[in-house]
Amino acid sequence: MSLGLFRAIAKLLPNPVLLCTADGHILAANPAAGRFVADLHAGADLLALATEDTDSLRLRMSQWLCSGDPLPGALTVKDSSGRSVRFRCHGARATWWDGPQAAVQLHMTRLDHADQFVVLSQQVTALNREVAFRRAAEAERERLLVAEQAARLRLQRLYRLTAALAAAATLAEVAQAVHDSAPEALNATDVILELHSQRLVPSLEPDDSLRAVAGTTWIDLDQRIPPTPHLPRSAPGQILTMAAPLTRARLEAGDLVLGNLAVHYGAGDPPEAEHVTAIVQQIAQAVRRAGLYEHEHRLAERLQRSLLPRAATVEGLDIASCYAPGANMVEVGGDWYDVHLLDADHVGFTIGDVAGHGIAEAALMTQISAALRSIVLRCGPHPAAVLDELNDFLFAYHRGRIATACYLVFHRRTRALCYAKAGHPPPLLINADGTSRYLDQALAPPLGAFPGMRYREAQVSLHEGDTLLLYTDGLIERRDESLDVGLARLRDLARHSGGWSVEDLCERFLHHQPDAEFPDDRALLAARFR
Repeated sequence: MSLGLFRAIAKLLPNPVLLCTADGHILAANPAAGRFVADLHAGADLLALATEDTDSLRLRMSQWLCSGDPLPGALTVKDSSGRSVRFRCHGARATWWDGPQAAVQLHMTRLDHADQFVVLSQQVTALNREVAFRRAAEAERERLLVAEQAARLRLQRLYRLTAALAAAATLAEVAQAVHDSAPEALNATDVILELHSQRLVPSLEPDDSLRAVAGTTWIDLDQRIPPTPHLPRSAPGQILTMAAPLTRARLEAGDLVLGNLAVHYGAGDPPEAEHVTAIVQQIAQAVRRAGLYEHEHRLAERLQRSLLPRAATVEGLDIASCYAPGANMVEVGGDWYDVHLLDADHVGFTIGDVAGHGIAEAALMTQISAALRSIVLRCGPHPAAVLDELNDFLFAYHRGRIATACYLVFHRRTRALCYAKAGHPPPLLINADGTSRYLDQALAPPLGAFPGMRYREAQVSLHEGDTLLLYTDGLIERRDESLDVGLARLRDLARHSGGWSVEDLCERFLHHQPDAEFPDDRALLAARFR
């Protein structure tokens, strides 16, 4: 990319974009930078304009220079009146720049300026007025206007591709964005991603398939079986009588070759090399980012599953469990469940959820689970006493942390189920005929909410064929929906559960809304009493 192309691309962007050297010398700035701070222009000294400590800013500039992917940061600049203007910014090395000094490409967003749509609309309106003025000018300017309109259309297509790639998080979304938007941006009949899946997600298990996750809109170069040839699609009104010319561009992120971008150009002239290079670099960065996202997702999910116990084998009971991560797939959660063999007459069940997501919450979950196992050895047949001690444990060692929990004890001889709850959703008791009810007694606040809390107990009688379903709130929570709606949905599903095994019951309840977005993790434990 040349400096002129950079200015042309950055000209229409609503937020400030700078190109500057490591010592703060601004090589280029788009018009938006001058609108926010008049002194942000080519030739200015960014270190002198910034209010931060010069050494700290130099260190940040060096970090941006070392990164091929945008790194976040913050920057405060004084305008000509002395007023401070705060920006959130993302900076990375401008790999396309071939000047004598390495340069940082800096994208800035004003923190106290939210209505970018109004600004963009004003810019479009001003641009339209300028176009109308130019059309009234002399014939030579008319010719220049036609060329300008063609360039603007190309930039709009490039912007649509950029926006689609920026919104894509997973490999499936990136591949779909390339499939839908890249042909138009490149003036091509078809664009095909050819990727090295094992370089994108190197830690896949033998039975794990990246194609199952990322869809079929790309070709896997690491497959042993050669992929089916991908035929180019025809543009509207165009009939392809023979294979369109094929050009391949290498997708690289740093020193890592991710694959190729295969482009089938139509009858028109292909775009300039700088335009193609800019698109290829954007796609490579999006593919690399999505590969890291998939990799982190797998690590987080495996960590979460490794922390959960396997379903125990208990005489006279059928037990199954399952777990699924929430929509934010790179964060582990604090859900847990367990089965406790107390003695010959008593079996305990527990399920709970630590508030929040992250490594700290997962670590706290393991400590709570370990403490609970110790507590049930002493007072396991008494659910209220177990939650009393677990609440004391949180206040003693993890003050300020909150967790919900439900602990239940089944007495074999009397077939009585005694339970206590600490702010957790009510367990669902499903009868053999499909009727069901929630165990909604013994209401109490979550663990860690009040010191010295003493929990209450409730009791129900179980019959042969009854099934107990324990779950965390991620199963019933939806955005903009009451919890009562989610609870009613589970009872409706229970009416059709006759003949299901406990394994089938867990899986069907876990995935009873395949198209819904689950913001939180889901953990289930089912026990059928024979």
